[in-house]
Amino acid sequence: QVQLVESGGGLVQAGGSLTLSCTASGRTFSSYAMGWFRQAPGKEREFVAGINRSDGRTCYAESVKGRFTISRDNAKNTVYLQMNSLKPEDTAVYRCALKYYSGSYCYTGVVDFGSWGQGTQVTVSS
Repeated sequence: QVQLVESGGGLVQAGGSLTLSCTASGRTFSSYAMGWFRQAPGKEREFVAGINRSDGRTCYAESVKGRFTISRDNAKNTVYLQMNSLKPEDTAVYRCALKYYSGSYCYTGVVDFGSWGQGTQVTVSS
């Protein structure tokens, strides 16, 4: 199973920016669609952004569209989440996820993904 390790979380003021990284083990990273999810205390895990395995097609939750950008560097086995104009409601544990047996789609469902990182905390102060 592919292991995923996130980094880049932290404390930032509202309106600020952070970039999260997620690095995968293994040699077939380019075969997998990737996603970012988040979970705030007392809330369910929710989709944030996704990127497909082939042509870099992306998809976003409405709440982050225009503020967050997902990208990937297959040579580095890494997927990124650039977060701009952060709001207090963006505070959550962010986890990256990998989908085995990916088609050319951008996946958004929790059940679509088979491997998960441990998560990184993002806290946005008002």
